[in-house]
Amino acid sequence: MSKLIDGRAIGEKVYVDLRHEIAELKSRGLTPGLAVVLVGDNPASRAYVRSKDKISRELGLHSVKLELPASTSQSELLARVEELNRDPAIHGILVQSPPPKQIDEAAIVRALDPRKDVDGFHPLNVAKLALEDPTGFVPCTPLGVLRLLRESEIDISGAHAVVLGRSMIVGKPLALLLMQKGTDATVTIVHSRTRDLSAITRSADILIAAIGQPNFVKAAHVREGVVIVDVGINRVEDATNERGYRLVGDVAFDEVAEKASSITPVPGGVGPMTIAMLMSNTVKACRGLCSGGCP
Repeated sequence: MSKLIDGRAIGEKVYVDLRHEIAELKSRGLTPGLAVVLVGDNPASRAYVRSKDKISRELGLHSVKLELPASTSQSELLARVEELNRDPAIHGILVQSPPPKQIDEAAIVRALDPRKDVDGFHPLNVAKLALEDPTGFVPCTPLGVLRLLRESEIDISGAHAVVLGRSMIVGKPLALLLMQKGTDATVTIVHSRTRDLSAITRSADILIAAIGQPNFVKAAHVREGVVIVDVGINRVEDATNERGYRLVGDVAFDEVAEKASSITPVPGGVGPMTIAMLMSNTVKACRGLCSGGCP
């Protein structure tokens, strides 16, 4: 049986370091501020926002939770984003995805002050990631995946990392992050149109699954000794569960765990690290914005 990579435990290690950083900033009269904007009443999004707000407050951040009705227009949301851009008490802004259909999400991201874009999706931050400019913000999930691998003492340098999925949220930024100098993985991205996908995934030393399909990765997709990071989180019906569903990843855990040397669970793997990296990015944003002193 493989070694379990515990995202909750590693996330707690991140918070220990962040508490020291936050205390140091507060000693200088600075409190990192995070604003999370939720449009509509998507249950999963509401749960994520509650978690982010709870952890922000536990860490001693200035936390603003802005809940807007599903009928909010594009212009109304842009106006609220601009207010947060101008607010000196807010250093990080996150607009929870996905928004209602009438909202142009890409336009909202572009409207963010890139210095406060703690999700790392603004074009300027994407460019900085590609250019290996450390002043930018890296999307939280890829950053969390890298931290999981490093804290678990996985040898990344020279390893063949296969990323299953090509989204701008995970796949593409993660590939850029893994191939950076100092990390030095050899990276292949595979996706729904890849020919003979399983032949490629079987060549992976590290396989990161972020395709959004429950239990997609089977034992036949992996070789003995592979490291598995499961980014997926999917609801599947389960009549035996009182909620009527259970959460599973993109990896068929039980069968793949028999072959993997290390594997992340779902839940409890990548998810906690995503929130931890959001908090880390917020503290980084505060340092950047207040390097010359905040009002």
